[in-house]
Order: sequence, then C-alpha cells, then structure tokens
Amino acid sequence: MDAQPAPAAPVHSLPASHPPVPVFAAALAILSWASAYPVVRLALQVLPPIPLAAVRYALAAVIALVWVGWTRPRLPRVQDLPRFVVCGAIGISLYNILFNLGEQTVSAGAASLLISFSPLIAALLAVSVMGERLSVWGWVGSLVSFCGVVLVAQGQPGGLTFGSGAADVLGAAFSAAVYNAVQKKLVAVYGALATTAYVLIIGAVLLIPWLPQAVQSLQTAPVTGWILVVQLAVFPAILGYAAWAHVVGRIGVARSSGFIYLLSPATLLLAFLITAEVPSLRMLVGGAIILAGVGLMNTLGRVRPPVVPQKTPEV
Repeated sequence: MDAQPAPAAPVHSLPASHPPVPVFAAALAILSWASAYPVVRLALQVLPPIPLAAVRYALAAVIALVWVGWTRPRLPRVQDLPRFVVCGAIGISLYNILFNLGEQTVSAGAASLLISFSPLIAALLAVSVMGERLSVWGWVGSLVSFCGVVLVAQGQPGGLTFGSGAADVLGAAFSAAVYNAVQKKLVAVYGALATTAYVLIIGAVLLIPWLPQAVQSLQTAPVTGWILVVQLAVFPAILGYAAWAHVVGRIGVARSSGFIYLLSPATLLLAFLITAEVPSLRMLVGGAIILAGVGLMNTLGRVRPPVVPQKTPEV
C-alpha cells in the first residue's frame, strides 16, 4: 500500500481557476512512499519478511487509532465491514507479505518499477469484472507495459518464474490493484484518511500472529533496526497518505495523478543514496517501457461512455 495511493475524495469538476499545487505535500507523499523500497531492503536484514510487516503495521495502527480517537471520523457501517476487511486483508496483509518476500531478492528500484504495473492490472480487472472497455491504444499500452515487466523481471534472480522474487512483487502489484478497486466506494463515503486508518488497523490485526516473532527479533536487533521499523510505520504508511490526501483535496484526482509517475524515479534516486544501488541499463529501459505503456493506457486507452444530451424541458 506504500506505492499505490487511493483517491482522497470523490472526483469533482475543477473550478475554472485551478488552485496552486501544494508542492511540499506532493513531495512529502512521493518521497515517503519511495523511501519504503530501499528501507524495506535494509529492514529485511534484521527481521524476516512477515514479522517485519506485522510490527511495522502494528506501530502504524497505534498511530491510526490515536488519530481516530482524536478526530472521531464516521464509524464504519455494518454493511461496509466486509469491504473494510477485504481491503485490510489484501491491501495491507497480503500486499506487504508478498512485497517483503519479493524484496529479499528483487532490488528496490526493480520492485518500484514492477509495482508501477499495478494501475494497468487495475484497468484489466475493470475490463474483465466490471465490464469497462479499453480502446485499441489501451490494449497496446497493456502489451507494451508487459514487455517492460518481462525485461525488468528477467534481470532479477529467478526471473519471472513461479516463486521468484519478481513474481512475488507482481503478486503485490495485483493485490494493490484489487485493493484500489474495492476501496473506492469506501473513500466516497468515509474519505481517504478515515478509510486508510480503518484499513491500516484491520490489516495490522490480521498480521498479529507474526507480531511475537517480530518483537523477539527486535530484542536482539541493533538500534538501527528499530529506527528502520519506525520509519516504515510513520512515513510511508501514515505521513505519505496524509500528505497525498491533502494534495488530492486541493487539486483533484486528475491533476494529482501525474505525480505518481515520479514515484519510480524517486525510488531509484533514494535507493542509490540509501543503499548505493545502481540500476542496470536493462532495468532503466524496462522501467521506461512500463511507464510508457501505463501512460498510454491512462491517456488514450479507456473508452469513455457516450454523453447523453439532456433534453430541454418544453415550456
């Protein structure tokens, strides 16, 4: 859930005079999410993959509970609880289990590029499940992006074979796509911050069985291990989404979506600065192909329903 932000509010038409972009909030969101990729790689040297997810989101859930108690957002309705549980199970628990397993062998930069395939997976899910349609350009973009995914994955240990790190990261991308589709109705009713807070709490509860192992590992870990876990709990999981909600609330979903294309380049830069990870030419070319395909699908790929003109009432 670090690299796949949800809309912060229902889409509204923008006023004629666009408000200025909140640059600081946008930068905070992108850098917070981008930092998760190299920091997870470092934290995996201290904690196993699933316990790392458990302790990280246990801390994030505590912060979310404090925010819920302070702001008193609307409580979930009984009929919405199953949707919240699905979001927590898929968007937090399953996503982070697969992501952490994948990052044991997949580099931070490659993981961010593979996760960037998630919006296209979401579009294909909408076509197969919700009856939406893609234009010819949409299918071309899908094919282009998939070629980029294969190129990036083949540069990682195990390639794209079942059980490889790249396959696990793509499984996380699929989880993110499902989560984003399921949570849309919740965001429309409860808002992005409240929805994210409830989903974080539920996801953390589902990861509790691995929490004792995490605590045991941290007892013998150096102080840097604790710092890494706190950073993952605070910045990508809490501050990133709070900042993104502010951005989308100020300038709308359509204008803010372009910033997501900065996530992979920011990750590559932070991975170099934090872990001295140097991307290969194959990764850079494959990543460019993935982003080009996703951009093509997002701009020209969707078939919009025809606008039915409203009849003027007769006087």
